[in-house]
Amino acid sequence: MTRRILAPVVLGAASVLALAGCAGGAPAATSSESAAGGKVAVVASTDVYGSIAQAIGGDFVDVTSIITSSSQDPHEYEASAQDQLTLKNAGLVIENGGGYDSFMESLVEASGTTAPVITAVEFNHDYPGAASHDEAHGDEATPAPTESADAHAEDDGHDHAEGETHAEGDGHDHIEGFNEHVWYDPHTVEDLANDIAEHLGELAPDHAADFTANADAFVGEIAGLEESLGQIEAKDAGAKVFVTEPVPVYLIEAAGLDNATPNEFSESVEEGQDVPPATLLEALQLIDSGEIRVMIVNPQTGGAETTQVENEAKAKNIPVIEFTETLPEGQTYISWMQSNITALSDALAA
Repeated sequence: MTRRILAPVVLGAASVLALAGCAGGAPAATSSESAAGGKVAVVASTDVYGSIAQAIGGDFVDVTSIITSSSQDPHEYEASAQDQLTLKNAGLVIENGGGYDSFMESLVEASGTTAPVITAVEFNHDYPGAASHDEAHGDEATPAPTESADAHAEDDGHDHAEGETHAEGDGHDHIEGFNEHVWYDPHTVEDLANDIAEHLGELAPDHAADFTANADAFVGEIAGLEESLGQIEAKDAGAKVFVTEPVPVYLIEAAGLDNATPNEFSESVEEGQDVPPATLLEALQLIDSGEIRVMIVNPQTGGAETTQVENEAKAKNIPVIEFTETLPEGQTYISWMQSNITALSDALAA
């Protein structure tokens, strides 16, 4: 079996429920009470969104990220009583959504917080209901996948029919056909940053101009990332890339590259399931064909099949680079994305 190598943080659900019972009638903190020194308390599901919030909020926010380590898997994370207290006192909550960090939905409900919740996937063009967002920005909406209705067993081999979801408790409440790793999409992050600034301005009106200025600067840096991606596209448009998991797909598409990975391969790895033998054979043949220019692996997930294709790529002198799900230590969102883009550019030039 292909298994996630991340160690989930498991804490007693009973303590969370008990805390919810005790705190259920307590009023939510106001923005002025939400953090020391009058700062707005921002709670993000992962340090990726925490970094973005910090860039926008600057000195006027106090940011707490629930997931801060590469050893914590957002798909499988089980929240603690302390996490619930953190959400209860939040002035603003930022989550990825789309089934990626479903623990946040439970925390928001259990904590009783009245803080606004920003959901990043809602700013992605492919997300169901994104048409209104696109129209507001003068863009043509991309047809969105439909939300699934029926559940299937955890170990069904991931052979979904259209309209199916994952069983409750498997940690993946995905929307069929939608890639929820939207922080790798520059356009989504640009719109997200502006929305964070707008919400912070409502919570701390005295600093609204600061938040807007910070967002403008951040969006300018996103434009720099897009320029770097454009340089890759100008030189290597259509180059075939193999990804062991869907995490970096938005970024490689923004660079004009072709994700040549068999869908069943990357989906199976993401779900922590065996890659079907026929799909593994197809992947190995693709690597042997010489068509693949770069392989991108997620070091936070993996198993025997990913190791096998990675070794095959190296044997064929295909550059193998790593894109992670969480922020590397010492990096900001912008510096991290730029290092990923640089690594991709260097690999294509190898």
